Amino acid sequence: MKTICQAIAKTTGRATDFASASPIGGGCINDAHRLETSSGTFFVKQNRTSFLEAFQVEQLALQEMADTKTIRVPKPICGGTADGRAFLVLEHIEMGSPGQGSQRRAGEQLANMHRNRGRAFGWHRDNTIGATPQPNPFTDNWIEFYGEHRLGFQFNLARQGGKSFRGADDLLGRLGDYFEGYDPEPSLLHGDLWGGNIGYDEKHQPVVFDPATYHGDRETDLAFTEMFGGFGPDFYRAYDEAWPRDSGHPVRKKLYNLYHYLNHHNLFGGGYAGTAQAIINDLLAH
Repeated sequence: MKTICQAIAKTTGRATDFASASPIGGGCINDAHRLETSSGTFFVKQNRTSFLEAFQVEQLALQEMADTKTIRVPKPICGGTADGRAFLVLEHIEMGSPGQGSQRRAGEQLANMHRNRGRAFGWHRDNTIGATPQPNPFTDNWIEFYGEHRLGFQFNLARQGGKSFRGADDLLGRLGDYFEGYDPEPSLLHGDLWGGNIGYDEKHQPVVFDPATYHGDRETDLAFTEMFGGFGPDFYRAYDEAWPRDSGHPVRKKLYNLYHYLNHHNLFGGGYAGTAQAIINDLLAH
């Protein structure tokens, strides 16, 4: 941690002497600590040195979201390697609980962030979704991007692991059917927006973190908010008031959450494969 303090000092230009560090639970991929120093409190993520690039890309994603001045994210400070481990230092935000109007603010602020448009679908860096690689080559056609670099990529990972899904190729061939009359914009996305990646600060303001950012259909973020819960009616009502969802969203959200169920199968196994197959069957029945 003393080496990390030196990196903070070099970045901020302020003397940063180590005081203490205490572990923070809740994550399943990285080790996290609250770092107390002479220049303030910081949040530190650590992992194997092979995670250095992932931390660098996360830093870029957080900065891009912060630059929109829409929804709060932890400010990235610095990153690198120390004592044989990769690290990422972020602003430490004291978390509180949602208050009156917190969910409404989250919905409105997310809609405003989504209005930040990219030059194409994808991003300037590949990143990860959980611990899975997520390719982001710039692509002008959303259906092509989503079919090849999201669903197709996950189906291929599953096949490599010995699991094939009935109807996968048929679904990929029919993707255009789910976008009739709907032309998505390449919105700036959080990319991994489930209930565990949003919190509320001491003033009950929403904070999002742990992004898997790229430019894509905004409905993908909204779909994932429904997969594990944690977002209430006020959130969706406020989002729709700021930027209404298209009438085809109830069907497309199944298509978008299929990506996450496939990823969870590839990462964890369990019953996720059965859910993914059920979604494929349901979509092909439309």
